[in-house]
Amino acid sequence: AAQKVTVSKTFDNATSCSSENGVVLIASIYQDAIAALENSGGVLLDAEDKKRLEGFMFANGKLTSAFTAQSAPYIAEKAQLKHPNAKYARFFMVVETGFGPSAPFSGEKLSPVLTVWKATDFNDAKQIVQGIYSFQGAGHSVGLHTASSGNMMDERASQLAQELPVSRVIVNQAHAIATGGSFDNGLPFSLSMGCGTWGRNNFSENMSYKHYLNISRVVRVIPEEVPTVDDLLQEYFQRFPH
Repeated sequence: AAQKVTVSKTFDNATSCSSENGVVLIASIYQDAIAALENSGGVLLDAEDKKRLEGFMFANGKLTSAFTAQSAPYIAEKAQLKHPNAKYARFFMVVETGFGPSAPFSGEKLSPVLTVWKATDFNDAKQIVQGIYSFQGAGHSVGLHTASSGNMMDERASQLAQELPVSRVIVNQAHAIATGGSFDNGLPFSLSMGCGTWGRNNFSENMSYKHYLNISRVVRVIPEEVPTVDDLLQEYFQRFPH
């Protein structure tokens, strides 16, 4: 998972909207995950370096363009980071506990800076991600990296799809690459991702040629089949008994 996150986060210096903006790590694997990300080229900044970086990245409370699409060593130099490995980093990690305007690292950064949250368990992780989307990014996508397989993996992916305001749930893949479509995941190749009404779009899939087509339909009378209320709402009634 760490290798995939690194590939995605460093692709084009994280200018893709599909690059991980942050990761939410379950407490039981938190230290191992941080170590794996560090082994992949990430540098975890302490509180003082985080404060320095925030001062440069979010001048006057808004994201500055000075660091957009810049490399981690460039950012380290301009932000005067003190970590001994800062100038060798592929990307930086900053620990966060909140989200919203008071926690600017929870928002879009367009640079190789990865925000890290710690969650007690999977349900807590979902709540944290929900909070992040209440600030920015609703409608886009979420990634799930898990060692679980079979029903457990499918169940967790389904929970994310049903409970979070996202148009795509990317499972065990490098997010920035997979979201734009791949021969091994079935998504259409695209650089434009619809975010549905969550993101004030009118579609929630990858934009492709079909969104530019005008389709004419020939409409004829056919034998009538009137469904019952139970036929129409069977799945709803199963999920929400009345």
